[in-house]
Amino acid sequence: MRNEQKHKNWNEVKTNDSWAIFKIMGEFVNGYEKMSRIGPCVSIFGSARTKPEDPNYKLAENIAKKITENGYGVITGGGPGIMEAGNKGAHLAGGTSVGLNITLPFEQHDNPYIDSDKSIDFDYFFVRKVMFVKYSQGFVVMPGGFGTLDEFFEALTLIQTHKIDKFPIILVGKAFWSGLWDWITSTLLHANNNISEGDLDLVHIVDTEDEVLHVLNDFYEKSNHSPNF
Repeated sequence: MRNEQKHKNWNEVKTNDSWAIFKIMGEFVNGYEKMSRIGPCVSIFGSARTKPEDPNYKLAENIAKKITENGYGVITGGGPGIMEAGNKGAHLAGGTSVGLNITLPFEQHDNPYIDSDKSIDFDYFFVRKVMFVKYSQGFVVMPGGFGTLDEFFEALTLIQTHKIDKFPIILVGKAFWSGLWDWITSTLLHANNNISEGDLDLVHIVDTEDEVLHVLNDFYEKSNHSPNF
């Protein structure tokens, strides 16, 4: 009897997994339809816990303003902290402000600076991450936690393995990122040869909004690459 019950429960799990495919497909379709109309944008990542009085909040806001004033829109994860700062900067500059919201048991709620027609909700992190990568002309990575690192390393891996076209990845805050970058250089590259010397060139580390804009413009003006719109 117990084995029969286990068999029944396992069949129910497999059925639920199959039906989940349709929900995943729906998120992809909705995301593609809405994101395909946004125009060239840059994604800004960073901690949801950063408060408005934190210098990094104001820096993210200024970066978003500068980006928007130079023809790009801004995409964030749609929540508070650095995400809110990015959307706020784009909103105040009159530019495109996109929020890719994720359903979480804590922390996440959409911020008030997202364009009403460009706020998109996701249940699945992996679908949301596809939207960031597919529709961004660059990643601006502010200080953050595991989620920020996840986005950074995923984009870096996809570019390194030539699964996506190269675009600028910009780490903002030399003091914050230097420890990680020193470890990548000394341990991954020199001590273990786990990456190539050229992989280091995929990332720029800066401190100011002007440096962010310079990296973006230099990439698209002086290379053979172009925004994907």
